[in-house]
Amino acid sequence: MAEMKPEIDSDAEAYSLGSNVDPKNVQELTIYVQNLLQNVQDKFQTMSDQIISRIDDMGNRIDDLEKNISDLMQQAGVEGGEK
Repeated sequence: MAEMKPEIDSDAEAYSLGSNVDPKNVQELTIYVQNLLQNVQDKFQTMSDQIISRIDDMGNRIDDLEKNISDLMQQAGVEGGEK
């Protein structure tokens, strides 16, 4: 009878880090992932800074709007309760 060889799961072999892995490739992959994560972090920080800046601008505009409304109310002779 013919001898049966067990089939090797090609997916498992592709994802395993066997002894034939080139350390240079692992190092290049590690550097690539680190650079990718750094780029994502930089973009997140930039977006976060922009959001905070826009919130600050909105707060300043609201303060100006409240002051202008208060001035208009004083000019019109309307008594306004201050907070």
